[in-house]
Amino acid sequence: MGLSSFFKYAIKVTGCFIMLSGLVVFMGCSFNENEETVRERISINKDWRFYKYGKGEIPDDLIYDVLPELDKVEELRVADAKPTVADAVEARKEILKPWILPSGNAFIKDSSKHFVRPEGNPGGDFPFVQTDFDDTSWKQVHLPHDWAIAGPFQEGWESEVGGGMGRLPVNGVAWYRKKLFVPSNWDGKTVYLDVDGAMAYAMVWLNGNLVGGWPYGYNSWRLDLTPYLLIGEVNQLAIRIDNPNHSARWYPGAGIYRNVWLSVVNPVHVAHWGTFISTQNVNDASARVKARIDVENKGTKKANIEVITKIFPFEEGGHEANKQIAVSGPLKASVLSNSIVRVEDVIDIPNPALWGPPPSQEPNLYLAVTEIFHNNRKIDCYETRFGIRRVEVDPNRGLIVNGEHIPIKGVNQHHDLGALGAAFNKRAAERQLEILREMGCNAIRMAHNPPAPELLELTDRMGFLVVDEVFDCWERKKTPHDFHLIFPEWHEQDLRAMVRRDKNCPSVFLWSFGNEVGEQYTGDAGATLAKKLAAIVKDEDPTRLTTASMNYARPNMPFPAVLDVISLNYQGEGIRQDPMFKGTDRIQTPPSYQIFHDQFPDKLILGSETASAMSSRGVYLFPVADKLSSPVRDGMGGDPNIRQVSSYELYAVDFGSSADKVFRTIEKHPFVAGEFVWNGFDYLGEPTPYYLSRSSYTGIVDLAGFKKDRFFLYQAHWRPDFPMVHILPHWNWPERIGKITPIHVFTSGDEVELFLNGKSLGRKKKKEFEYRLRWDNVVYQHGELKAVAYKNGKIWAQKGIKTTGKAYKIKLSADRSLIKADGYDLSFITAEIVDENGLVVPGSNHLIHFSIDGPGSIVATDNGNPTDMNLFSATNRNAFNGLALAIIQSKNGTSGVINVSAKSPELKGGDIIIKTQ
Repeated sequence: MGLSSFFKYAIKVTGCFIMLSGLVVFMGCSFNENEETVRERISINKDWRFYKYGKGEIPDDLIYDVLPELDKVEELRVADAKPTVADAVEARKEILKPWILPSGNAFIKDSSKHFVRPEGNPGGDFPFVQTDFDDTSWKQVHLPHDWAIAGPFQEGWESEVGGGMGRLPVNGVAWYRKKLFVPSNWDGKTVYLDVDGAMAYAMVWLNGNLVGGWPYGYNSWRLDLTPYLLIGEVNQLAIRIDNPNHSARWYPGAGIYRNVWLSVVNPVHVAHWGTFISTQNVNDASARVKARIDVENKGTKKANIEVITKIFPFEEGGHEANKQIAVSGPLKASVLSNSIVRVEDVIDIPNPALWGPPPSQEPNLYLAVTEIFHNNRKIDCYETRFGIRRVEVDPNRGLIVNGEHIPIKGVNQHHDLGALGAAFNKRAAERQLEILREMGCNAIRMAHNPPAPELLELTDRMGFLVVDEVFDCWERKKTPHDFHLIFPEWHEQDLRAMVRRDKNCPSVFLWSFGNEVGEQYTGDAGATLAKKLAAIVKDEDPTRLTTASMNYARPNMPFPAVLDVISLNYQGEGIRQDPMFKGTDRIQTPPSYQIFHDQFPDKLILGSETASAMSSRGVYLFPVADKLSSPVRDGMGGDPNIRQVSSYELYAVDFGSSADKVFRTIEKHPFVAGEFVWNGFDYLGEPTPYYLSRSSYTGIVDLAGFKKDRFFLYQAHWRPDFPMVHILPHWNWPERIGKITPIHVFTSGDEVELFLNGKSLGRKKKKEFEYRLRWDNVVYQHGELKAVAYKNGKIWAQKGIKTTGKAYKIKLSADRSLIKADGYDLSFITAEIVDENGLVVPGSNHLIHFSIDGPGSIVATDNGNPTDMNLFSATNRNAFNGLALAIIQSKNGTSGVINVSAKSPELKGGDIIIKTQ
């Protein structure tokens, strides 16, 4: 069925969706299949045409604004370097900014400050925006799409894109085009384009008319297509993306990398993100829900309306009318033409099922269904997912959720999904959260930008606490082309957009409007700006607290006084306290939790970034530091020749600390609410300390999703009731026979006895503020290590590792053997290089060739090695210390059996079957 044919069919569904011709259509929210569909949300992800200007080609001049010209940019940056003032820029050519700025007017509260669109239609005569332009030679792509992840990696110090942004071709100008047939029954409807995220400076044309755009690549946004639609005809949508180099400190991705939708509604409808369901007076017996609804009238006449909101338990895939548990209204209101009116009501929920973080609580969810009636006819139906919970802060204890003290055991996460790049995939994100939850993690800080909305759907459903963050910089720059260029004209719109979109998510407990911003350095001026931003957040959502993370501001400075919550990046443990840093010009801060608590005794304090420890999975370097925490230097935890960092998990960036040091500091200061470790997963870009690499070293889990030793250190501390013990390093050291080879053990028990080839090396008990047990004088010999952990004098857990034989075969395993045949679902296949006894062979780096047969494809491979510059799309991948990964994606609409094979010339191959349905 073709695209135009699809729209000619009248399709009605109840509580489900229909997928045809590459479209996913979510229809209304009625319970009666005979009712008129009043709201449609249509995915238009499939079948776009894509073109990017190549190297040496001169892009078109349809620019948002003139960027600062750059001399040679210094690549070797220190992550906590002081931000600097913006460069002055003079426009020397026509820019489209005046036509784009009005796109954000809905998020500027003071209407006198709304931008007025100039006359004219810039770009209207450009071929790429025309309906009759022949784009058949352009590449066909499906969204979400990250053009840069295809590579190739750019190597060397003179590369155009350096290590900071992941050495991938993120920079450039590209176009996306898609034809849309608009059926005649859309006449009189309002049609919106909803973009969840496009990197960056997106500008949209429809049928040759410039509609608008949005420069900030991380926010979601909406444009009204209605004035430019051709009813009953094929319409041409064209989107221009301009992603500058030197625009980020990490890999930003490139292109339309999140989902894109059409929303089709009647002229009178619930406004964009127009509901706010907040809870108050929450206890086990009852909860009071406050429903605030903004109704917009895009029509030409005043409308007298009634608004009803019904509450249901949230169920995946829909809800049933007979499960309604409460109702509000009808609330009556009059909505003038081209205006928005707000109605409010309270609803009492008996015996509420509360939302809270596992394992001690359950993340129960509800659904609010808001219906608008005009002249006794339903004209809109809008669904809002929410949770009922009571969040309190105790400055002497920390975070209290539903009356229970919940220590924050969190991580920071950047937005890329490893080998998949920035193109959002819900299953890939879910896998990351599953791995983090296994470790004991209960909280995520979105570093340093609004996430894909589906990620918050996952944190709501899985019960993670979230710090939702919007900006990495304000007016002072960190990189030449970062957000500081648009902050003066867009900060209110972007800040309100994040809060308005995410305010109903129960997982979000704290708003962050800045990370390590340069305004920490500017005294009262910086504090004044922080106060302005905090006020914007409070205006959108008065129910949550606000913060901005500080790596420089001291307690006696004006900046922290503005914040509801004191969020410290590395300051709690102290920054650069090692004697080697004395006399340098870098930030040096003594341990600061206590002095902030003394200055602000009524404020919650947390570690918004801690540790920034570094390691390369399966790499162990000698000698081993005898310190609790050590910076990385050549021969001291780091090897510049192979660009790897030791996995003894004692080493950190210069301003950071080992996990052990962070644990000790927080436990000595029980008023600290907890920590967000930098960071959960390795991410593309920012490869400190080796900027010739492609990806970071600071993750607890590597880029492929394989656990580093540090994972088990956190698991031992964060899950004290989970029996476990972990030994490092591996025990394959033929070159170290007779040499001292330290052995470290992590356990949730309180003591461990260690055996080598059956002989006890002693039983050790963890002391107060001690988180690992060390046997630093073991002389290596082949054989078996065994650790027996005890808790309260009884055996708690046991673990053994052996010297392996030679690599013999490839063993495949899948995270899931049954996936959906929707063209998006994934199975992550782990390839292990094992000996004849099935033991993973440390140090084995064999070249593996993956192949597939059946209704699916290999979308990426990886191994977690930060130095590997092989294309992610390659089906040949060297194992890294015994492991490699293949990511399998289903084929849309085709169920069946997928056979995945892995071969290597020197090894016996492996096979596995994945089923799709």
